[in-house]
Amino acid sequence: MSPKTGIDQENPEWSDADFALSKPGTELPADLLAFFPKTRGPQKAPTKIPVSLRLSPEVVEYFKATGPGWQSRIDSELRKIAGL
Repeated sequence: MSPKTGIDQENPEWSDADFALSKPGTELPADLLAFFPKTRGPQKAPTKIPVSLRLSPEVVEYFKATGPGWQSRIDSELRKIAGL
């Protein structure tokens, strides 16, 4: 970083031209992609709708104690109650 300007000469800010030339990370060579963690992409066909729901702490603790997938188990129980 230059002490006079406060600008990092080795990593300057991107210009509009830099962004125009950029490509998505998925187009990186395979040897570089190996350094990045795998992340989940968008759902091909979203099957659930995100909602905000207030539940009692006891209910949340009960389902969380059953391990990963606890939200899906809540969904399953609600589907049974709704007769779906």
